[in-house]
Amino acid sequence: QHFAHPAVVMQVLQFQPFSSGVNVSFWHELAKLKLDHFRLAEDATPIQGYYLLATHPSLPPSLALERDAFATTTPPRAFKVHGTLHNTNTIESFKQLPKTQMFADEADKIWSDIQSGAAEKDPSLLNRFVLFTFADLKSYKYHYLFGFPALSFDDAITIAAPPLPLTSVFSQTELQSFRLGDEDHVPQYFLVKRKQDGTISLGHISEWQQFSQGTDAANPVMVGFADPGGLDTHPGWPLRNLLALLSARFGVVGEVNVICYKEGRTAQPGAAGPSAASETGPRGTLLRVHLPERPLNMAGPSPKPLGWERDQANKIQPRQVDLGATMDPQRLAVTSVDLNLKLMRWRIMPNLDLDALSSTRCLLIGAGTLGCNVARCLLSWGVRTITFVDCTKVSFSNPVRQTLYEFEDCLDGGKPKAIAAAEKLKKIFPAVLSEGRQLFVPMPGHQVPEAEVAGVKKTIAELTDLVKSHDVVFNLTDSRESRWLPTVLCAAYDKLAITAGLGFDTYVVMRHGAGPDVPHTGTSPRLGCYFCNDVVVPQDSMKDRTLDQQCTVTRPGLSFLASAMAVEIMASVIQHPLRIQAPADTDKALSEPGASVLGVVPHQMRGFLSHFQSLPIVGHAYNRCCACSSSVINEYKTRGDGFLLDVFNTPGYLEKVTGLAELSNESCEIDWEVAEEDDF
Repeated sequence: QHFAHPAVVMQVLQFQPFSSGVNVSFWHELAKLKLDHFRLAEDATPIQGYYLLATHPSLPPSLALERDAFATTTPPRAFKVHGTLHNTNTIESFKQLPKTQMFADEADKIWSDIQSGAAEKDPSLLNRFVLFTFADLKSYKYHYLFGFPALSFDDAITIAAPPLPLTSVFSQTELQSFRLGDEDHVPQYFLVKRKQDGTISLGHISEWQQFSQGTDAANPVMVGFADPGGLDTHPGWPLRNLLALLSARFGVVGEVNVICYKEGRTAQPGAAGPSAASETGPRGTLLRVHLPERPLNMAGPSPKPLGWERDQANKIQPRQVDLGATMDPQRLAVTSVDLNLKLMRWRIMPNLDLDALSSTRCLLIGAGTLGCNVARCLLSWGVRTITFVDCTKVSFSNPVRQTLYEFEDCLDGGKPKAIAAAEKLKKIFPAVLSEGRQLFVPMPGHQVPEAEVAGVKKTIAELTDLVKSHDVVFNLTDSRESRWLPTVLCAAYDKLAITAGLGFDTYVVMRHGAGPDVPHTGTSPRLGCYFCNDVVVPQDSMKDRTLDQQCTVTRPGLSFLASAMAVEIMASVIQHPLRIQAPADTDKALSEPGASVLGVVPHQMRGFLSHFQSLPIVGHAYNRCCACSSSVINEYKTRGDGFLLDVFNTPGYLEKVTGLAELSNESCEIDWEVAEEDDF
C-alpha cells in the first residue's frame, strides 16, 4: 500500500526531548541509601527510569524516577530507560564533576551496544540517561542535573511530508494487533509490514534484513516505537537512537516510514482548549523520515552526543528540590535524629548495629535526676521505646537538676514524675514510644499491712509484666532496698539490668550478669549483681533520716557522668555478640579492641569526682547473694508473691533463704586464738 503524503519542502525533523519527572520517593530512597550504603562512596550507580505512552498532546515526554529506580524495576505497561547515577558528597564536588565527559561516556555505551549488536537483541539499550546529584541531608535539599544522550548525524534528518494519522493508515483492529503478549502491551521498538494478503506482520528490530526482503516503495517496511511525546509533528526522544541504529547497523539511508505509536487523546487540527483533544484509544502518526545519505560509520568513533535537560529559560544548569518544608515534621525529626548515628558508620564504625539499639525496649525505674538524664541519652542512641516507673511527684527543687521537668510541673502539688517525664520525652522527640507508670516499688524491710496486700500484689504483677516486656531495666532509684525487687525480676526473667547509684562525689554504675538459671556460655564466671558484694540484706534505710539524708545531695555534674556511663555500658553490651553474658573487659590496653564494636565492656564503673577518676571493677556472682542467687530465684519462681511478702514482712527471712544467717552464725562461733603478749 502506498501512503499518499502531500508534497512539501523538506524540513528538519525536530524531536521532543525528555523532561525529568522525579517522584519524592526517589529522593527519600536516595537519602536512605546515602546514609546506609553509599556513605562516602561516589561510585557510579546503575538505576532505571521509565516512560509511558503519550496520552495527551499537551504533555511532554517524561522520564519518571521512583523509589524502585534503585531496584531496576519498572511498572506494568512502562518502558525502561537505563541510567547511571553520580552522587557526590559535597556541593563543591557536584559542581566540579567532569559532567561533559561523563555524559559522553554514557553515549559511548549506546554506540558500543549498537556496534556489538546488543542493541539489536535488546533495543531498550538505546535509551539511557545520566543523573548527577548532591543530597544535602541536613536541609533535605537535592541538587541535580539530567542528561539524555542521543547520537547525532553529521547531516540533518528531515521530514518529507506532513504526518499522517495512524487511523488513516490502519484500522483499529490492526492498531490493536500491535500489542503483544498477555500484558496487552505495545513493544518499545518494532517492525511492521503489510503482507501480500493484506494482513499485518510484526517483527523485532533485529529482523530488519528479513523484513526488508521483497518490499518496495509501495509496500515499505515501517519501523515503530512507543512514543512518549504528545505532539504529532515532533516524535519523542527515543526515536533518535533508533534511527542511529538503522543507519549504522543496517546502512539505511533515504526514506524511512516511522510509526509513532501513542494512546489516549489526539489533537484536533485548528482546535484549542479542552476541545483540542478527544478519546480515540490507540493513536499516533506515520512519519516519512529522510535519513542522511551518508550512514553513520560503524567502525568509527561514537557520534557527537546531545541531550542535556534544559530549564524554562532554555539553559543547561542544575536544578534544586527542597523537601524540608514539605516533609511531615515527625518524619523529619526521625530522619534528622538518625542522621548523626548513621554517620558513625561511614568512617568510624561500619559494623555498628543501629537497628539493635533502636529496637531495644528500656524500662527506667526511677524518674529523678538519673532517670531524666538516662532517658535523654537513650534518645541520642536512637532508642525508641522508653517506659518510666516512679511514685513521686515533681517538687520545686527538681527542675534545675532533673532535666525533663519545668517550673509548671511543680504547681498544684506537682505532676506525677513518671507521667510528666513520658510527656516531656514525646515533646522532645514525638516518634518515641514513651509511657509513664505511677508505681511504688515494694521493698524488703518495709512491711505490708494486711489491708494493703491486694494492692501490693497488683503492683508486683504490673511491675513483673513491665520487666518481661522490656529488654533492659535501669535501676535508678535512690535507696538500696528499692533496687532489690527489680534485680530479682531481671535475674528471674534474664533481662539486662543496669544499676546506677550516687554519693556526694562518687558514683557506681554496673550491669548485672545473667540469671542463675541461664546456661552460661562465657569462659569467665557469671558476673554479679548490685547485691553480690554484700553479706547484709537490704533493710529500711529511710526511717530516722535527717533532712540532708532524705534528699539526694550530690555534686551537680555527677548524675550526668553516671547516667551517660550507664547508657554507654548498655550500648556496648547490645553490640557484643554474647549480649548479657559478655565477659568483663578490664585488662585490655587502650589500643586493643573489644569484642563489642564500641570497645571494651566493663562490669562496673566506680567514679570519684574528687579525684576526677573512674575505675573499672569486676565482681563475680555470689552463691549466697540476696537477690540473684539460685536459692532466691528458685524460691521466687516456686512461691511467687508469697515469697516476696515474706521478704517484705519477716525480718531475717531473706538471710535464712540465702544462707547468710548461717554464715553469720559461723563467723560468730569462730574460736579466735589470741597470742599472749611477749615482753619486749
